[in-house]
Amino acid sequence: MHRAWTEFRTRGRIVAVVVAALLTVLPGLLLAVADRSTCSAGTVEIPCPADPIGPDGTAVRDQFTFAHRPLGREGSVTVRLTSLTGIITYPPPDHDEIVPGLVPWAKAGLVLKDGTRPGSAYAALVLTAEHGVRMQHDFVHDTAGSPERLTGPRWLRLTRSGDRVTGDESTDGVRWTTVATVDLPELPETVLVGLAVTSPGNLTLVPTGLGASAGQDRFTQATAVFDSASVDGVPVSGWTEALIGESGATDWEKFHQAPGVVEADGTVTVTGSGDIGPASGPGGHTPAGLLVGLVAGLLVLAVVAARFAAGGDLRARARVVGAVSFVVGLVAAAVVVPVGSAVLRANGGVVLPVPWPVVLRVVVGVGVVAAATAVLAFAAAVLLRRAWAAVLVVVAVLPAPYSVAVVPLLPDEVARWLLRVTPAAGFAVEQTVEEFPQVVGHYAPSTGYFPLPWWAGLLVLCGYAAAAFGLAFRRHSAVTSTDLAAQPY
Repeated sequence: MHRAWTEFRTRGRIVAVVVAALLTVLPGLLLAVADRSTCSAGTVEIPCPADPIGPDGTAVRDQFTFAHRPLGREGSVTVRLTSLTGIITYPPPDHDEIVPGLVPWAKAGLVLKDGTRPGSAYAALVLTAEHGVRMQHDFVHDTAGSPERLTGPRWLRLTRSGDRVTGDESTDGVRWTTVATVDLPELPETVLVGLAVTSPGNLTLVPTGLGASAGQDRFTQATAVFDSASVDGVPVSGWTEALIGESGATDWEKFHQAPGVVEADGTVTVTGSGDIGPASGPGGHTPAGLLVGLVAGLLVLAVVAARFAAGGDLRARARVVGAVSFVVGLVAAAVVVPVGSAVLRANGGVVLPVPWPVVLRVVVGVGVVAAATAVLAFAAAVLLRRAWAAVLVVVAVLPAPYSVAVVPLLPDEVARWLLRVTPAAGFAVEQTVEEFPQVVGHYAPSTGYFPLPWWAGLLVLCGYAAAAFGLAFRRHSAVTSTDLAAQPY
């Protein structure tokens, strides 16, 4: 190892690894410096709006119409949902009309919430258009109840006991079935409870060329009719209306059907749009966006590794080139991610909150990707006996599949396949956004979603590197044995 390190430590190679680090860091920092986000309200410049942040630090969507009243530490609210209808604007295939209908995750029901601030803790028992009854809380948690659609009146009940909330459903108001019981830590003495309606956008995938597609959200709206509302068994009326999040800005809401609450003849009609759940899509800058220079840095490391493959102890030289590349990737990511994020925030950009353990995982993961890439290039050079050929192989199996998948230049399914079966799967370490089944989104590599978890992607890349090095070591050993056998005694 000492001899291999001494041989590696030439001026040319040291300069090259420094260049690799700079190529990884500088593009991300330049992007952060150049990104100056400004927004305005009329003629007044204001900070650009960001997604609300949920109780666990996740970026969320919290937009719905809420008819509410106060509830203490103990109590329950019961209601009967009799109707759920809606509209979808400009639906496929022609995108030229407004039609009646509901998107699958349009929802109506009961919500218990810590105030009206978007992102505050909540528990909800709702009936959805196509996914039955659901018990949801704090945006990322979702429990299924009965799967049936609304074919007749459906009774819903939320019961609070301290920080514990239980959701029950019934078809007749007599026989009840518990959907789930959830804990909402540190709820205040008094919360808001009541009727809620929301309807997320209708996602349409629009072709962008070469089979690739981009997601477009179409405005939708839902209207629910409730009756038989009671709190602790006592009939109630006189609900307070609140529009959580930004509502009422579309032409449809301005000129046709405004969001809101209408009480008449013992019924409550609630109209709303939006969603209550995790934010779908990045919705801001992520660590992956600051690692735009990673591909260039990896290519330089691949060249260094391939040119270092000739001569000496193969295992020692591979360890040295892998260790150096790991340090370069680790240090570069540890600089560009936090510094770039700070610059973006200073410029008014929206930076999605990422827990520090996830940031640490990204930084270390980039180091592992750099090390595995270098070892792969090193092994390819031993097998092909040409450094330039080894670098071409690395380009073909790492940066090329990754680039065409995320630009995007390929259909989503092809892009996902490439990022499953090629060494480019290792780029999954960049992912910090999560896919949620209860949220409709364009979950594709082009929007920051990789088909494999970060650890599985790393295993694929490291598996290729280990297999290539194993073949290279066998060939090197066989060639060495042949040379020794040919020598005269």
